[in-house]
Formats: sequence, structure tokens, C-alpha cells
Amino acid sequence: MTPAFLRNPVWLAALCASVLTGQSLSAEPAHGIAMYGTPALPPDFVSLPYVNPDAPKGGAIVFGEPGGFDSLNPFVLKGTAPWGLSIHVFETLLGRSLDEPFTLYGLLAESVETPPDRSWVEFTLHPDARFSDGSPVTIDDVIWSHEVLGTQGHPRYHSVHAQVARVEQTGPRSLRFTFNTDNRELPLLLGLRPVLQKTQWQDKPFGESGFATVPIGSGAYRIAGFDPGRSITFERNPDYWGADLPLMRGQANLDTIRYEYFGDGDIVFEAFKAGEITSFREANAARWASQYDFPRVISGDVVKSEIPHARPSGIAGYVMNTRRPAFADWRVRDAMIHAFNFAFISEAVTGGDQPRITSYFANSELAMQPGPATGLELALLEPFADSLPPDALEAYSLPEGDGSERNRANIGRAFDLMAEAGWSVQDGVMRDAQGRAFSFDVVLNQGATESRTVFDYYAAALKRMGITPRITVVDSAQYQERTNNYDFDMAYFTRALSLSPGNEQRLYWSSAMADEPGARNWMGMKSPAADAMIETLLTSESREEFTAAVRALDRVLTTGRYVVPLWFTDHARIAHVKELRYPETLPVYGDWPGFQPETWWSEP
Repeated sequence: MTPAFLRNPVWLAALCASVLTGQSLSAEPAHGIAMYGTPALPPDFVSLPYVNPDAPKGGAIVFGEPGGFDSLNPFVLKGTAPWGLSIHVFETLLGRSLDEPFTLYGLLAESVETPPDRSWVEFTLHPDARFSDGSPVTIDDVIWSHEVLGTQGHPRYHSVHAQVARVEQTGPRSLRFTFNTDNRELPLLLGLRPVLQKTQWQDKPFGESGFATVPIGSGAYRIAGFDPGRSITFERNPDYWGADLPLMRGQANLDTIRYEYFGDGDIVFEAFKAGEITSFREANAARWASQYDFPRVISGDVVKSEIPHARPSGIAGYVMNTRRPAFADWRVRDAMIHAFNFAFISEAVTGGDQPRITSYFANSELAMQPGPATGLELALLEPFADSLPPDALEAYSLPEGDGSERNRANIGRAFDLMAEAGWSVQDGVMRDAQGRAFSFDVVLNQGATESRTVFDYYAAALKRMGITPRITVVDSAQYQERTNNYDFDMAYFTRALSLSPGNEQRLYWSSAMADEPGARNWMGMKSPAADAMIETLLTSESREEFTAAVRALDRVLTTGRYVVPLWFTDHARIAHVKELRYPETLPVYGDWPGFQPETWWSEP
């Protein structure tokens, strides 16, 4: 299937222009809000363009996940909640369209209002909004949710809470957030905060994890049952209040969504082959090409679907913790990247069909451009040149190997970089001038079998340099605990990035979050240039300035050599039972949270 955005590039260009023109919003209630300009869909739109508004209801989908879970509270730092709980059970004031970066439409709120300077935002609740127990969603619920998430919730909620000067009820169904900072994305971020039921939590310790409280939300699904750490089942609420909203029409079609948990990714695949799960997202191109000849595929009971997308590559690879002395020097980090034999490992693990991640926003117009920094991107970065690696403003690209196992030229360059940083091989071991051995600990999740396989190849190359890393494999709970507290030298790391980067970039890369437990800045980078680029993209009022700021940030991240990057794909590979269907028109984001299972349906 060809997505609409690939069939019609003129439409895509028009969409980008409308989203990023920098037009101001009037302070009048509206059905949606865009970061720049106005929403593409009119107030009387019937459904999102990439859904099937006539999709039948019924059927089930079963997913397999590696690892386990030990909590039903997805909004706090403590514990590991099941994937999907916050998405299926809870709702926000506004909801995303996967066809429009930086655009939201009414969900719990029937309208949103903000002035041209974005100094405040006002939401009016939909009169029919209800929790799954039938009780109404109230202004009290919204205000309480904002406060409890911002003070007791996961650190990802704290930054926005700190930028709100006051919250006040302005009518029977309306409330206003007034801001204390210049941040044009704040109205959208407040629209995406989950709304919890105050009465369920007010007499309980919100920050605790565990299974004592089965959460109640306003979403299309509710928890039907769970086996701690092993499975959880969501059932569609037949009385869901928002079934006929334009944003939700054609979504939440399946009666049952179940997640089964297994020891690791290989066991998940075997469970899919055996029919225990009904949809499997394949990350390995080689396995997709060679191992889908089992009986259920041959009989036609399982079909293979490829879903293209136009979103950034994001980053996936082995992140180096700069809080640790071993990786504080960018030359050492560069040596680690040179030592990783991408061409050879990619061929061995994935068949060599997946391109390497060349920068954090690769595969999109937001990526740093080939060659040296120029124009507005250069102007933004020049004041910080002294704090960046010496080649940051020059042409930069990842080292390319010759495809052989020896990777001789890159290993030679890695030796040179280590020598520049004060390390040399002495009696077969990489040591500093005081004779201390260079070694580091890599922490891996026991459920992620491919990342362990890849690192075994990598460790063999490092051994030839006199470096022997210590590999520590832990379960999901320990992995989250150690990474939340940055208790590692190196770890497997992924960050999915969107076409609308905003305040979450602070959580990912800012100096302020580098030492905050549970933040996403695993590498511990404290870069004045990155901080400035984040602030610029948050306050930019034109497409040109926004794009230049993101490209500059991408350059800071990439040339900082914080991650040994792996590969990405510009399409998703999903094998699923033949009864599961999805719309022919695909969104710009492709297979992204909000697509499967939300827009899928079942046909017996």
C-alpha cells in the first residue's frame, strides 16, 4: 500500500507550509491547535484522513513483549508498568493527528483558546466526557492531575508544571493555564497531559507502584484482567463516551487488546509462530527475509505487511555515559565509534539491508545537512564553537569500514584517537600513563537478545585493541532501575524522534536534566550549544528558524559522539493474522503509537 503523502508530494509540501508558516492564532475558541499556522482539518471534519470511519467493531489482537511489569501506575518513576496502559486507558484534553506534526484536535476538551503570544491557554471540557465508571470528567480532575503529575509524577512532567504560573477555573467547564515563560509549545503540552480521576487517588499515595490500585481512565479501553508480570488484557468499553468524536471515529475498533510477556525477544517470535500472539513487529531485516516460511505464513493465516513512514530515524545504539571518566573525553568516544565495525556486523545480524543511523534526525528535513554548517545553522552555533569538538562545524560523517572483519583502517584510527587521549597498549592491555587499564561496564536488558548479539561482535573488535568490556545482563526491572540512576558506563539506548521536536528535547539532552534521576539524558551531556538550540526551537516563530535550530541541535548531538549508532528502517515490518486489517491511506508517521492497534480492525 502506498501512503497518501508519498503519492502526492505537492500535498505534503502544502501541509508542511501550512504547519510551519508562523501565522498567529487568534484568542478565540477553536477545535484544534497547531504550533505554527492553523490545523489542516476544518472544524466540521468527520474523521482523521488515515482511518476507516466505517471499520467494524469486534475481534481481538494479542501482542508479545519481552520482560515483565511490576506496576499499574505508568505515571511515576518507580516500577515498570505495562506498555499500552497509559495509551489505552487514559485520555488527554487534546489528541494527535499522525498526519500533522505539531497539530492537536479536541478530545476531552471540545475547544482550545490561546492568544497570539501563547502566554496562556484555555480549555473547555466536552460536556459528555466520562470516566469508564460513568462519572463525569471535571475541572477538578484536570487541575488535580496537573498538580499531582507535576509534583509527584515522573520527572518528564515536572518541567511543564514549573512553567505554569497559575491555573484557574474560568467557567463551569473551562479552565485557564497562565505561563511564566516564553515557550510557544506549552499550550500543546498542556493539551497532552493525561487526565486522571481525582477521587480514585486522593486518599492513596500516588507515587507508589504496585497492583493495589487498578486505574480508572476515560479512554476507550479499561483493564479487564492481569496476571502480574505475565499478561494484561484491555477490553473496549461499550459505553465509551467519545466513540462518535471526529478524532475517535474509526479508532478503538477491537474488542480486546492483550499483552503477553515472555523471557526475551526470541521467545516472543516463537510464540508468534505458534499462534499464541497475533501481531509481531519485526525489527530484523534478515529474519523478515528468511524466517517467515513457517506453516501459518504458507497457509495464508499470517500475512506480512510493510508500512512506510517519513519520520526521523531517531537514535539507537550503545550510549556512553560521560559522567564516568572512561567516556568523558570525546576522542575516546570517537575511538569507540571507529572500533564498531558497522558494515560487517550489520551484514552478520540483519543481512546488511538496513541503513546506518547517520544522525538523530536522519530521514527527514530536520537532519543536519551534508558538509559544513552554513547560513542560519552556522550563525546559531558559532557563539558556542569553543565548547564543541573541533570539527563540529565542519563536514562530519560516520567512519565507513571496508566490510571485512578486521576493519583495519578504522581500528588504526581508533588507536590514534586513544593515543591522543592519553591511552596506549601496554603488554596487550590499553592503559593510561599511570598504568591503569581502560575498561568499562555495559548493561543490557536480558529480553533484548539482538543487542547482546551485536555487542558480542563489538566486544571482539575491542579486545583486539586491548579493551575488555564487562557485560552485565539484568532483568527489565533492574535495567530500568540502573538506567534511571545512570548506573552504567555503556548501555543500549533508543530515542524515537518526531517531526515536531519540542519541550521533550529538554528531557532528552539538556544540562538541567543531566543529573535528574529518570530523565532521558542517559549520556549526561551538558552542552551550552544544545541548551541554546533547544530554547531557540521552542521560541522560534518561523519555519526557517525552527528548522535551522533542529539541524543545529542534530549537529551538536551527532558530532558529540555520545552513541555508537546502529541501523534504522524507513518502514515497519508487521506480520499479523489475516483477520487483522488496517486502512489503505497511511499517515505521514506510518506505524507510530496511535496507529496500531488504534486504527486496526478485525474481519472474520
